[in-house]
Amino acid sequence: MNLELMLPLIIYLVLVLGVGFWASRHRAGGDFVQEYFIGNRSMGGLVLAMTLVATYTSASSFIGGPGAAYKIGLGWVLLAMIQLPTVWLTLGMLGKKFAIIARRVNAVTINDMLWARYQSKAVVILGSVTIILAFIATMVVQFIGGARLLETATGLSYQQGLFLFASCVLLYTVIGGFRAVVMTDALQGIIMLIGTGALLAGILVAGDGLPNLIHQLKVIDPKLVSPQGAGDMLTQPFMLSFWILVCVGVVGLPHSALRCFGYRDSKALHRGILIGTVVSALLMFGMHLAGALGRAILPGMDSPDKIMPSLMMEVLPPWLAGVFLAAPMAAIMSTIDSQLIQASATLVKDLYLNYLNPKQEKLEVRIPRLSLLCTLILGTLVLLAALQPPEMIIWLNLLAFGGLQAVFLWPLVLGLYWSRANGPGALASMVSGIVCYGVLSQWGIKLAGLHAIVPSLGLGLAAFVVVSLLTPPPDQSVRRLFEQQ
Repeated sequence: MNLELMLPLIIYLVLVLGVGFWASRHRAGGDFVQEYFIGNRSMGGLVLAMTLVATYTSASSFIGGPGAAYKIGLGWVLLAMIQLPTVWLTLGMLGKKFAIIARRVNAVTINDMLWARYQSKAVVILGSVTIILAFIATMVVQFIGGARLLETATGLSYQQGLFLFASCVLLYTVIGGFRAVVMTDALQGIIMLIGTGALLAGILVAGDGLPNLIHQLKVIDPKLVSPQGAGDMLTQPFMLSFWILVCVGVVGLPHSALRCFGYRDSKALHRGILIGTVVSALLMFGMHLAGALGRAILPGMDSPDKIMPSLMMEVLPPWLAGVFLAAPMAAIMSTIDSQLIQASATLVKDLYLNYLNPKQEKLEVRIPRLSLLCTLILGTLVLLAALQPPEMIIWLNLLAFGGLQAVFLWPLVLGLYWSRANGPGALASMVSGIVCYGVLSQWGIKLAGLHAIVPSLGLGLAAFVVVSLLTPPPDQSVRRLFEQQ
C-alpha cells in the first residue's frame, strides 16, 4: 500500500467525519425531523449549488461515464455535455415554487409534497416504494464504484475497500443527517474540481499534448474521434434518449428535487443556479475528456470502469494522485449520503409516521432512534448487495435513474404548473410509466431505437392528462395552495 497516496485520502475521510460530528451538534434542543432530514432550510447559494452538483455527480459520472468515453471515444464527451443544463432546469423549474409550498405545508420529503398536492395514499405509497427500491439499486452502484476505486489505487482487496468506504460514509451520514450531507457535498464539490483539473493536466503532459493524444486515438480506431463513436453507437435515437434520461428527466429525481426544499432565500437560489451550472460544465467536460483521452495512454484496459483510478496512478505523482483519489470518492459519497438520508426519511416520515403509527405516540423518543436505525440498516443492506458487483456500473445506474423519472417527473412538474392535475391522474401516470419502463427494459424492446425512458415518459404524460380530465378536479383549497406565489 502506497502511504504517500493514502495520506490525502485519510485526511479527506477525517474531514468528512469531522463535518458529521459538527452537524450533529445542531440537533441539540431543536426539531429533529426538520434538522435531520432537511437541515432547517438554511442552505446558502454556494452550498446549494455544490450539493446539487455533487448529488447528481456520482460513481456513474466519475467512474462509469469516463469508462464509457474510454470505450466509445470523443463522441461520448460531446454526448455527456447534454447534462450541462441540469442544475438550471432543476432549480429553475422547481426551486422557487417548491420552496414556497414546502414551507407552507411543512414538507420534509418529496412525498410530503405529493400528499399536499394530490391527497392520495396510493400516490404516496407507490412513490415511497419506488424511492426505496431505486435508491438501494443506485447506492449499490456507488458502493461498487468506491470499492473499485480503492482496490485499483491502494492495493486493498475489493472487499476491504468496500468495508472501508462504507464505514466512513455510513458513519458521517448517520451521525450528521442532512446538514452533514450538504456541508460535505460542498467540500466534495471543491475537491472534485481540483482533482479533475489535476488529472486532465497530467494526461495532457503525459500524452505530449492534445494533438498527439487525438492522433493516437485515430491510430487505435478512427471512430474514437468521430461524433458517432466506436461501433457507430451514438445514433440519433440514442442521443435523444440520453438527452431525456440525463438532462430533462433529472428534474424528476427525488434526491435532486429535494434540494429545492432546503435553501435559505431567493438570493441563494439565483446564486446556486449560476455556480451550479458552471461547476457542472467543468466537471462533466473534464471527467469525460479524461476518460476518452486515457485510451491513448492506457489502451489495454480490461474493465473500462477502472480507467480513472488507473490514469491517476499513471500520470500523477503519488501525493497528487492521493488528492485526485479523494475526488471520485467525493462524487460517490455525495450521492450515497443524499440517497441514504432520503430513503431513511421515506421510511420514517412517509410510511411509519403516516401509516404505521398514525397516533404518533412517543415521537420524541422514537423518531431519532428510528431515523438513525433506518439509515444504518439501509446502508448495511446496500453494503451486502455490493459484494457481488456487475461488470459496468453505468448501465445499472441509468436503469434506476429511468425508473425514478418514469414515476416522479410528471407528478412533480404538472403538480406545480397544471391546476387541473389530480390524484387519479398522478397515480395513472406513475403506474403506466413504471410498468412501461419495466417491460421495455426487461425485454430490451427499443421502439424506433429509443431508450425505454422516452416512450415511458410519453405514456405517463398521456395517462396523466387523460385521467385527470376524466376525473373530478382537485379541491379548491389545494389549487389555491399551489397557485399562490
